[in-house]
Amino acid sequence: MSQARILLFDSGMGGLTVARAVARQLPDAHLVYAADNAGFPYGAWKEEDLVARILDVIGALIEKVEPHVVVIACNTASTIALAQVREAYKLPFVGTVPAIKPAAAQTKSGIIGVLATPGTVSREYTHALIHTYAYHCKVFLHGAKRLAEIAENKLKGRSVDLDELRREIAPVFRKREGRNTDVVVLGCTHYPLLVEEIAQVAPWPVTYLDPAPAIARRVADVIDETPRPEALGVVPAHGTVILTSPRGGASDALAAYAAMGFPLPVFMER
Repeated sequence: MSQARILLFDSGMGGLTVARAVARQLPDAHLVYAADNAGFPYGAWKEEDLVARILDVIGALIEKVEPHVVVIACNTASTIALAQVREAYKLPFVGTVPAIKPAAAQTKSGIIGVLATPGTVSREYTHALIHTYAYHCKVFLHGAKRLAEIAENKLKGRSVDLDELRREIAPVFRKREGRNTDVVVLGCTHYPLLVEEIAQVAPWPVTYLDPAPAIARRVADVIDETPRPEALGVVPAHGTVILTSPRGGASDALAAYAAMGFPLPVFMER
């Protein structure tokens, strides 16, 4: 049986938090990371156009990498296009959705904050999760316009503007009838990159839910259940990062990918 090849896909660097968790869970796996940096940020796209783009880019990546499993390490892409990619490509896909179910199980106050991209906040999928699992809670959704970019800048070695960060997260910290938000869902894979700074500027301590460890466990389960044929062609090496725009070739970006375990850049313009 061949080594498990896992393709991790995101619009940018956020999915590196998932890749890190998968590497810990499956240290012998062959990991290739793909960032659709030509389309970043996904939260600003119209839904129909974004679905078409994700299908196109994922198709090209599958052909290039020949993965056994594809991880959509992006909440926006998962909530908008997971069903479509599963229908289009007969491979196992593991998606990333806001951790609303565990938040509802953990909250003591019944007040939950969800930090996500504007796209994820507006998706019917997200509202269905709340209706199904957190109907007994008060859930405050906030589509943060700048958090993903702030997270990427941090990973590139730039300082975080704490005042800007404080403004970005403020809408999910609420008080109701003597009770406060006590759980905040990090509804974008970029946001765990900022969890230390978020905790620093938050008005009070809360539990932050990072979905990456649960995703990694799910990937391990899927790998166990999936046949692993040998690749038909030459696939990118373990530790490759595939970028859809040359603008990802800036030295600070490549250094950030390398620091997270992906030192081998390949450009696949789309």
